[in-house]
Amino acid sequence: MSSTAATAPGSGAAPRAAAAAQPFRPPSVALATLGLALASFMQVLDTTIANVSLPTISGNLGASANQATWVITSFAVSNAIALPLTGFLSRRFGEVRLFQWATLAFVVASLLCGISQSMGMLVASRALQGFVCGPMYPVTQALLLSIYPPAKRGQAIALLAMVTVVAPIAGPILGGWITDNYSWEWIFFINVPIGLFAAWVVSSQMKGRPERTEKPKMDYIGLASLVLGVGALQIMLDLGNEKDWFQSTEIVVLTIVAVVALAVFVIWELTEKDPIVNLRLFRHRNFAAGTVAMVTAYAAFFAIGLMVPLWLQRNMGYTAIWAGFATAPIGILPVLLTPFVGKYATRFDLRMLASLAFVAMATTSFMRAGFNLDVDFQRVAMIQLVQGIGVALFFMPVLTILLSDLEPHEIAAGSGLATFVRTLGGSFAASLTTWAWNQRTTIHHARLTEHLPASDEGVRQLAIQLGQGDLTRGALMLNQEIGQQAAQIGFNEIFHLLGIIFLAVIVLVWFARPPFTAKGPRPVGGDH
Repeated sequence: MSSTAATAPGSGAAPRAAAAAQPFRPPSVALATLGLALASFMQVLDTTIANVSLPTISGNLGASANQATWVITSFAVSNAIALPLTGFLSRRFGEVRLFQWATLAFVVASLLCGISQSMGMLVASRALQGFVCGPMYPVTQALLLSIYPPAKRGQAIALLAMVTVVAPIAGPILGGWITDNYSWEWIFFINVPIGLFAAWVVSSQMKGRPERTEKPKMDYIGLASLVLGVGALQIMLDLGNEKDWFQSTEIVVLTIVAVVALAVFVIWELTEKDPIVNLRLFRHRNFAAGTVAMVTAYAAFFAIGLMVPLWLQRNMGYTAIWAGFATAPIGILPVLLTPFVGKYATRFDLRMLASLAFVAMATTSFMRAGFNLDVDFQRVAMIQLVQGIGVALFFMPVLTILLSDLEPHEIAAGSGLATFVRTLGGSFAASLTTWAWNQRTTIHHARLTEHLPASDEGVRQLAIQLGQGDLTRGALMLNQEIGQQAAQIGFNEIFHLLGIIFLAVIVLVWFARPPFTAKGPRPVGGDH
């Protein structure tokens, strides 16, 4: 009936159909792009901006170093839980409205982080911040692609890739500079003007954009089991070290809850007609191999991003800003190479490019495994620079591989699912890495102390010499030195393991099979 109306002479339906088919263009594509890019930059920046500030934050709020890692993990876990809701929320409220609400909620959550007076309030505010920004990146990507013609969408993707590469690298530098020169609270307050500006720009530029909304069925059981399972698992990982793991009833209960909830989640999502997370996508070979490779490599990469700044400040005596400068070179080569990787990567076997990325990551991890307490700034920065080769060749090839054998209607869900499990991998890596480092430090401290018995006259003379005649003071200084050496040995062991993990990921990538050209997704604004 509609087709008859569209062709009826003089009905006016044809011009209306032509107008409806005309893609939406904002008054200023450049200004709309700026607003979207700023929102994405702000959100991705907050995944790393607090890393170098953790020692300062924990000191000011009277918390332990282990508790401080919750500032990172609470954000990551909440973000991961919110990601699968993006499709449901965008269909229910529309992409523009969802972007506005998420951005403004992120501003409010950032304000709450900045005014936090306790570690508990800060962690809760970071969890809220991570949850509300979950839909921001996928929706930003969809809106950005929708305002560019097909011939220029590659440039839009390259721009977004550049933002996601630069923001995590700028985070430690900006966070360190703000912490050293002002106070840690301002690493969150700076989001307020940026977020308000981005929301205003996108709202004004996207006004009148046609959107189709509906009232999809909500998978409450899937959502509840996901939140309960992931939340219990993360709390168990974060508290395990403090509670002596399975010697604690609390840890045992959390483990049981996590296992049962996640088992229910997997079974329900595999049998539900309209699941909140489509686990059936793992039936595709390339998606399964690519996603497992992405999660494993990203978890190891995230561990590096957390450990190096902490090590520089705790063991090497760097200030937050200098820790940021030492880690920043990792972003130089990605910024320079990303446009070329995006343009020319498909001319090569993407498995080979990904393998080169993981070899670079493994090599730099093994180099760090040889560090000692006398390593200088130049060597630390140079290894960060070399790792940039791996970062530049990592994300685009692996993402293309995992999307390559999905059907067109599965692309959006596949991208969201891969981002979801990748984020979880990073969050769990943060908890496990901190725990492993503390454990190995404790073990090596005990072993080193065994070789320095207090009854030994040589040890007594060394302590007296260190304390300039004061035996007690000297013993404390000697114990501190042993602790530093033990922490260094633990650091080296973890990086040796990370190097092995990166090499193992190469095997996973080669389980994928060409061709690796992703099928085009359905147009933005089309049927959901």
